[in-house]
Amino acid sequence: MAGHSPLDHVVDHDTIELPWGRVLHLPKIDLPIIGEFALTRYMVMEVIAATIVILIAAAYARHIRRNHVTKGVLPNIVESLVYFVKDKIAVPAIGDHDAYKFLPYLLTIFFFVLVSNLLGMVPGGASATGSIVVTGMLALMTFVTVYRAGSEIHGYGGFFTNLVPHLEVPGEMSLEKFGMKGSINIPSTLMWCLMFVIELVGLLIKHFVLAVRLFINMTAGHLVLAVILGFILEASGSLFYVVTPASVFGAVFISCLELLVAFLQAYIFTFLSALFIGSVLHAH
Repeated sequence: MAGHSPLDHVVDHDTIELPWGRVLHLPKIDLPIIGEFALTRYMVMEVIAATIVILIAAAYARHIRRNHVTKGVLPNIVESLVYFVKDKIAVPAIGDHDAYKFLPYLLTIFFFVLVSNLLGMVPGGASATGSIVVTGMLALMTFVTVYRAGSEIHGYGGFFTNLVPHLEVPGEMSLEKFGMKGSINIPSTLMWCLMFVIELVGLLIKHFVLAVRLFINMTAGHLVLAVILGFILEASGSLFYVVTPASVFGAVFISCLELLVAFLQAYIFTFLSALFIGSVLHAH
């Protein structure tokens, strides 16, 4: 851990833990306009994750150009994940006609989130997706993609007007269903404005929750793992020999569960992104 507190494992630092207990202090860079810019552990992990994704994509592209049939364990794993995103996420959520247009974005998001999650399982590593800033930017990218997809069909202004479904509201609405007598006159324009506000807020909330969901799930797992290992540091005397085996067993179990969560959260984030894209491609 980067410190004595279990919370240090899930917060950002200006250091990176190296093997054999060494610690690398990240430098600070002076930029002309921004000023002093400090590198952090999550920034480095983002670059590492992006580099790994680029290398995987480049190697897989060269492999399929040279071979008509995929050979090898790693190429088959990558191909299985690619077809999984295409057949189980993109096509069902967006539709066969438009899925291939957004498949590169969905593949990029899936592999980046997956690799970022798995880097947190590497000793000395960290999950950049454990930062709300990182997950917030990923959700913002999805929002921009959703807006771009909807604006290409409905126009830049039509994207927002299309949020409101077609309404057939009568001039007068009876109040008997609410246990009241008489009726109230509700202009259709007012109703449309209310629906527009509700739909717009709902759209923003969906993308906000998209960021928070990934952040909380990745942070919670690592925090629990850090707390379990922290029991060993707090144990003393004969209690140490009782707490240590139980903590190690619990850490191994949580680590295996974290591997499942890493894949599951990458799937959920990508699927919801595809679902949001598909929802704006078709009018209400």
